[in-house]
Amino acid sequence: MYVLSVILTIFVATDVIASTQTPKATWYRYYDKSGVANISSSVTPAHIRNGYEALDSNMQVINRNRAYSIEKDIGQSKQREQQSRQRASDLKLKKAYGSSQTAVQKREDSLKNINKQIALQKQQLQQIQKDRILFKRQEMEFFRKGKPVPNDLKDRLNYNMQNLTNTKKNIYSLQSNYRNTQAQYDTIIKRLKAFE
Repeated sequence: MYVLSVILTIFVATDVIASTQTPKATWYRYYDKSGVANISSSVTPAHIRNGYEALDSNMQVINRNRAYSIEKDIGQSKQREQQSRQRASDLKLKKAYGSSQTAVQKREDSLKNINKQIALQKQQLQQIQKDRILFKRQEMEFFRKGKPVPNDLKDRLNYNMQNLTNTKKNIYSLQSNYRNTQAQYDTIIKRLKAFE
């Protein structure tokens, strides 16, 4: 009697273990365009093209796999490539800055340096404008006396005008550089904060 109960227990335990294990696929079924079921013991290219079901030995569905679409895969490959580039870029940022606090400090240093350059250019612009006023007064004095304006003064006025134009361009360029640097660091800091 004891032996019989042990054997019965083994059969029940084996049955329980078998029912808890994930069933193994033994058949693969797909439906063609006409709706006809095609069954085989291995996955063929036709299965992949049409989408297929993995079946157990009792022909019960274990898993469903969608049809493979080349167009969809190409569309997703562009997205995967973009995501891969983004991850590589993010890793470079992480390596370069370490944390968002470091990036904030570098941003402040960069913007401070640009501001200093802008301030110097503005001082230079004021000096050039003062020189221009002086040169114009000298020119007006010659006109008032009815004398021709010396070539030396004409050259200084032309040179002064070129300096004035170039300095204004430099200030505009530095201001644009300030805005771009700020926007660039804001993006970097935002991406770094996403890691933290």
